[in-house]
Amino acid sequence: MTAPTDNGMPRHGTDWSAHRGIPLMRTLATALTVLDAATGPEAFSLPYPPEVQRALDRTVLACLERGAQPPVSLPDLLSWCRERPVADWPVDLPTEAAGPDDLLLDPESSRPTELCYEWAEQFSDSALVLYDREIIRAALRLCREYGEEDAYTEFRRLLVTRPVLTSAEEWAVSMDHVLDPVKELLSRIYRPVPDSYLRGDVYTTCGRCLTLLTPLHDGGWWCERDRCRRRGRPPVGRRIPKEEAGELLQLARPLRQFVTGPGQAEVHLEGRLTALGLKVRMWPAYDAYDVHVTFPDGWVWAVDVKDWAHPAFLGRAARPVPQEPRYDEAFWVVPQDRVDDRPGYIATYERNRPAAARRVPLLTDTQLLARAEDRLARVGGTTRREETGDA
Repeated sequence: MTAPTDNGMPRHGTDWSAHRGIPLMRTLATALTVLDAATGPEAFSLPYPPEVQRALDRTVLACLERGAQPPVSLPDLLSWCRERPVADWPVDLPTEAAGPDDLLLDPESSRPTELCYEWAEQFSDSALVLYDREIIRAALRLCREYGEEDAYTEFRRLLVTRPVLTSAEEWAVSMDHVLDPVKELLSRIYRPVPDSYLRGDVYTTCGRCLTLLTPLHDGGWWCERDRCRRRGRPPVGRRIPKEEAGELLQLARPLRQFVTGPGQAEVHLEGRLTALGLKVRMWPAYDAYDVHVTFPDGWVWAVDVKDWAHPAFLGRAARPVPQEPRYDEAFWVVPQDRVDDRPGYIATYERNRPAAARRVPLLTDTQLLARAEDRLARVGGTTRREETGDA
């Protein structure tokens, strides 16, 4: 996920701005992220935070204008967000703004879904929502000032692969001189973990997405990543006894959502391309794009990985891949399971992308790897799978 460079979405294709439900949904999504970040019962006491009161008022007004029964209170509105797919709301939205099963809040946890975060991230100017962008921009600025591209690469890899740190691990990170340009930043983005993540005296991470699991009353676990939950029960990863953890730290939620989660798709692709015998650079030239791939004959691919739930949002955010570092072909890539989860994903993306991005194809990671293997075969390279007899 190349760090975003702007705060809005281009207007092209279907004119989403003509639909009155668009500003309502972005207001509502922002309010839900504000509530998610709030702690304590005061978040649900009058007066509500301004973003929350605004979302409730505008939802009631939109319903009344369409002759529909509005939510009667904030708890009622939250019930709508947990139980009523966005496509069924009595508001004016473009056809492709939401799928038939898309919810704004997870039914189990009442936490914002990936769709909710994508609404907020793409449309909002809330400081809370834009937190992840501000951190990435700050890291880029600091590393450029030091002239240390490796520092930025290691910073990104740390956020992707180690969203949870024990006190001992945090100390080891603080002693890593490669990260010197961003040390102060790291001290602000890793935050103490509340006891709500404990089962007994042990913290547990998800074996798939590496974030902390929340214990459920029935003895199960809840993972905060929508994509992870769709794949079934979260596998148990690390078990960290409280006495060994010291002060356990985790990345702030916006960074887990928009850097750790998508970044895992990036490093997973890195591993699979490297396994084919290709030379891979991650986040080259201070994150110009995600993956720089060099074939044995010198041919270069530039790849931007986009782990987005909503294909229309992805299409409307599409843009050409930056020209430097140089490359011969460029691709946008989405994880295969995103396409499997939503019929018509790539067609929806293509209908919503701007003319300037028409020459950048969107492939699944499975398709990209197949192309890589085909190209290696054509130029006389051999894959490691062939070398080991596993083809």
